[in-house]
Amino acid sequence: MTTSDQLHVAVIGAGITGITTAYNLAKRGCKVTIFDRHPYAAMETSFANGGQLSTSNAEVWNSWATVWKGIKWMTTPGAPLLVNPTPSWHKLSWMAEFVASIPKYEENTVTTVRLALEARQHLRQMAADEGIDFDCEDRGILHFYQNKKDFEAASRVSALLAKGGLERRAVTPEEIKSIEPTLRGSYYGGFFTPSDFTGDIHKFTNGLAKACERLGVTMRLSDEVLSVTATERGVTVISQSTEPQLEKAAPPTEVNTFDRIVVCSGVMSRSLAASLGDRVNIYPVKGYSITVNLTEKEDQEAAPWVSLLDDAAKIVTSRLGATRFRVAGTAEFNGYNRDIRAERINPLINWCRAHFPGMSTRQSVPWSGLRPMMPDMLPRVMQGRNPRVFYNTGHGHLGWTLSAATADAVSALVMARRNAA
Repeated sequence: MTTSDQLHVAVIGAGITGITTAYNLAKRGCKVTIFDRHPYAAMETSFANGGQLSTSNAEVWNSWATVWKGIKWMTTPGAPLLVNPTPSWHKLSWMAEFVASIPKYEENTVTTVRLALEARQHLRQMAADEGIDFDCEDRGILHFYQNKKDFEAASRVSALLAKGGLERRAVTPEEIKSIEPTLRGSYYGGFFTPSDFTGDIHKFTNGLAKACERLGVTMRLSDEVLSVTATERGVTVISQSTEPQLEKAAPPTEVNTFDRIVVCSGVMSRSLAASLGDRVNIYPVKGYSITVNLTEKEDQEAAPWVSLLDDAAKIVTSRLGATRFRVAGTAEFNGYNRDIRAERINPLINWCRAHFPGMSTRQSVPWSGLRPMMPDMLPRVMQGRNPRVFYNTGHGHLGWTLSAATADAVSALVMARRNAA
């Protein structure tokens, strides 16, 4: 143990999950070191997501409807859900567990809602305590539907959300236009959740990373973890700098020891867990976004301020201040491929042009990220086989929405076990 019986904890990963975890541990009195291979926080999945802190989007995907859509869209390059048919044991095992979780669809959706509601409070408190500006917009989230069938399906989801404690109300086509006047199109109806909000995940994570430094957290950025070994006596982390080297020789490795470790490594958590004797069956589900730079006044006026979710297209939007508009969506099962593909970006641009014809998309910045998704769509907040090892990972498409709550939970778990090993 470190001096004064202070726990020294390594956190692997500087995305939203890792930074919120480090912050929570530091506030509880731990000595914390964060490792990440990137030179800055939030450079992968926490870089340019849809921006929604959306309890209203807490429905898990485990349903036969999702399975049939995946099969139907398999040959459509621009489809909202795309599955590479090339088999792999990882993909097949994940999909088998996804199907096995269908009977728990309702239970897991309600659990996710409750977790998201708790996370809201934690995140707002962090932002207030640390004075973090993250382009937060408290304007609610509007879901809209083009036909009766989809609207009625959403009504059934609303009942589940209410069971978890979320209130959202049905709105008419006239109310949709009143809530967001810039939205074009003809709609059967929608649902509006005034308590949901949006913000820039990258700005928030970096703001909280600075708060971590003020609290004494050691930021080992540009430092890739090569291996982790956990024994009864402690945890050993071997890492290596990823900074560009002028010399031809590889940078030396460093060895550090800790009392505990929390794995918050996104899609890389699966392989790290395996090396520690644990199974965390995360699959990388790629998502795409564009950030539209609203350079002209007319573009700013033509872009929406209320956050939107088009359920048929699986597209979400967020206004990030006066001059940026984020549009994100799609799910692609294609392994660890991070390529930005034109046939996946074009539907996002075309959606903007159809729904907001007065907004120019000539300055649109494309991005892709790999969501760390568990088969049952629930994050893993748990202790590993070794009592010194913990996990806070597998948040899928809801990392921004859930991480503030899971960080608090895993930190409490780490502290509860301080005398156990």
